[in-house]
Amino acid sequence: MDTATSPRRLCRLDDMPDGEAIALDVLLPEGEESVILHRQGGQVNAWLNICPHAGRRLDWAPGKFLISKGMLICAAHGASFNVDNGECIGGPCKGESLRGVPVRVELGEVLLAD
Repeated sequence: MDTATSPRRLCRLDDMPDGEAIALDVLLPEGEESVILHRQGGQVNAWLNICPHAGRRLDWAPGKFLISKGMLICAAHGASFNVDNGECIGGPCKGESLRGVPVRVELGEVLLAD
């Protein structure tokens, strides 16, 4: 799923498989960016789809991510990021984190946070 969205509503929570991630093109204050949304039950975490080490997208195919044992893994070089907070916990980006995008879930909708 890789579509431009309105500035506030991103998608329905039910559009995201639990425990997996999707990418959406989202209009942020600095312009349109690819954003990773990762669902864990009723909670969603979001980050820019940019590896802090290589400056490349993390997906191995558009909107497809490698997730294993609570880690989001960069397809370019294997850096591993904690899906709870975006912190790099393995690989060449040790000590760096993904850039978070504030989101919230409200009435089954995933929204950009104010």
